[in-house]
Amino acid sequence: MTVRRAVPNLRTASPERTGGFYGLLGFEEVMDHGWIRTLASPSSPTAQISLMTRDLTAPVVPDLSVEVADVDAVYETVRATGAEIVHPLTDEEWGVRRFFVRDPDGRVVNVLSHRPRPPAGRA
Repeated sequence: MTVRRAVPNLRTASPERTGGFYGLLGFEEVMDHGWIRTLASPSSPTAQISLMTRDLTAPVVPDLSVEVADVDAVYETVRATGAEIVHPLTDEEWGVRRFFVRDPDGRVVNVLSHRPRPPAGRA
């Protein structure tokens, strides 16, 4: 299994204020969906922090997001252990396929892969 990046998800009532603070540390906004804002280091783009007011489709805000090369394979591996699946394997409208699992200490981990984009001119 290949891990592409791991991103802490920080719950906040004020993404603007919290984002401003992390901007002082050198992070810059790279994504904003309204309910989630991701900041990254300009010199090391996989060094990221996500600021979340809520999760759009899941019942909880995850503590951590882990991007993997093959989310389906990881899902099957995790499910076979009997770990608690908090949010089922889902294709989300913003281009990721993901599921949430609870780790042994109770933290919720969002495991995801980006779906390939269709070629230009195809939907």
